[in-house]
Amino acid sequence: VQLQASGGGLVQAGDSLRLSCVASGTSFSSYALAWFRQAPGKRRNIVAVIGWYGGRSFIPDSVKGRFTISRDDAKNTVYLQMNSLKPEDTAIYFCAATRSTDWTNAQAYENWGPGTLVTVSS
Repeated sequence: VQLQASGGGLVQAGDSLRLSCVASGTSFSSYALAWFRQAPGKRRNIVAVIGWYGGRSFIPDSVKGRFTISRDDAKNTVYLQMNSLKPEDTAIYFCAATRSTDWTNAQAYENWGPGTLVTVSS
């Protein structure tokens, strides 16, 4: 499956932004879909994942209550809604897909999009 993320941009602290990731290929519903982010000089960390067929989801404590993930399998699209953005949310955001059950491990994802930059000014 090939992935293409969009929706990044420059926003102010406190603003909201919604990222989208469209997938091409077959069997979209059978993939767990995740958003990771990577700030300059830092490792890539997960910010949200949603299971296949829209099942369980996981949001780490670092963004819980501000970020939500959803998917629309009819549109082959996964979304990341980001509210109350903070300057520390500034990063390149990547969408990724996996059939592994090791959802929080970036190494388990075999499909990655090119990323979209989110910059939050204070």
